[in-house]
Amino acid sequence: MKRLLSEPRPDWKQKIEEQGLVFSTTTMPNGRKIEYWNEAAYYEFTMDEVETLEVTAEDMHKMCLEAAKFLATGAMGNIGIGPQALELAAESLQAADMDVYGRFDFIYDGQGGPAKMLEYNADTPTGLIEAAVAQWFWLQDVFPEKDQWNGIHEALIRQWKKMQYRTGMSTLHIAHSEAEESGEDWMTAAYMRDVASQAGWTTIGINMSDIGWDPNLNRFVDLDNFMISTMFKLYPWELMMKEPFGHRLLQRAHNPRWVEPAWKMLLSNKALLAALWHLYPDHPNLLPAYLNEPGPLKEWVAKPLHGREGDNIRIHAPGISLEQPGGYGREGWCYQQFHALPDFDGNHPVLGLWVVDGESVGCGIRESDGPITDYFCRFVPNTIDAPAPLSAQAHSSKAGIAL
Repeated sequence: MKRLLSEPRPDWKQKIEEQGLVFSTTTMPNGRKIEYWNEAAYYEFTMDEVETLEVTAEDMHKMCLEAAKFLATGAMGNIGIGPQALELAAESLQAADMDVYGRFDFIYDGQGGPAKMLEYNADTPTGLIEAAVAQWFWLQDVFPEKDQWNGIHEALIRQWKKMQYRTGMSTLHIAHSEAEESGEDWMTAAYMRDVASQAGWTTIGINMSDIGWDPNLNRFVDLDNFMISTMFKLYPWELMMKEPFGHRLLQRAHNPRWVEPAWKMLLSNKALLAALWHLYPDHPNLLPAYLNEPGPLKEWVAKPLHGREGDNIRIHAPGISLEQPGGYGREGWCYQQFHALPDFDGNHPVLGLWVVDGESVGCGIRESDGPITDYFCRFVPNTIDAPAPLSAQAHSSKAGIAL
């Protein structure tokens, strides 16, 4: 893997916004603007690297399912979600409720060593539009002769088709929280509507706060009092369980088919890291991790079990004593072995490896200036050092998100 420089397209800003990436620019309190999308550089993989990392992600997904079964037994406590939520997650896992997608975060430096898993964002992963759509259009404009590690869009359509076939359902509600103000959740939900529509679903958008409960139907309903049968929600399960309607979620027989399903509470929780290390000690793709305390670790990263975007992370390592602000931590902590991010001329990348239905389908790379990939990181596109496949024209369906 190499980081190479590239000349940005003159109209890149307009193009990414047309493709749905409307949340690239962040204005700081001092008025300085920071861009999330960065096409002044790109990362290039060899095909051998891609094939190896694909196997790594798929193996890790299988291991995570085993770790979820372990967590569901309560062997590591209530992992900050409480006994009722843990029981709901266990029931969902036992029922094999269908899921759609997730994103691993891995450390990888391209120097021949094994990639190291940092975490699994398997409940409400974002970074989807830039990985699935924006970087593919960048490739067509800048390096149309090259390949890219990116089959995310097509994989999502396939999975939504499979879900429709298996469930017999045809109407899909898609919800996000309007409390998220950058536009990322809104656009991610809009993109999911787009791929589900291409798969044959009739989609209905709704805000999480507009979901109602009809005591006569004993079901969740939308603003038109239409019963919700299948619901994709971009809202974390651990927050849903704490809402006033949270107790209704325990009645599985009266609930929609939730996507992602309740068992994803087990995979998106940082306790997963400790469970993995307990089940697979010394695995080459894992970092040692322990629940509630550092254990034998001398250098560690403390992660709140429900944390996001680097909030509240603490690093204890030589030359680094860092604590991020945020609102997490009361739910508990996982301590993971500190492992420095790769350094490409001051840029520190993390690979986001996308998994759909257990299959590795693409990569999105975020890079930061420091040791934590936070709100101010940059998304950088990728290529593969190989010619574009003849099937590249199949991506033409990506043009435009239905809003």
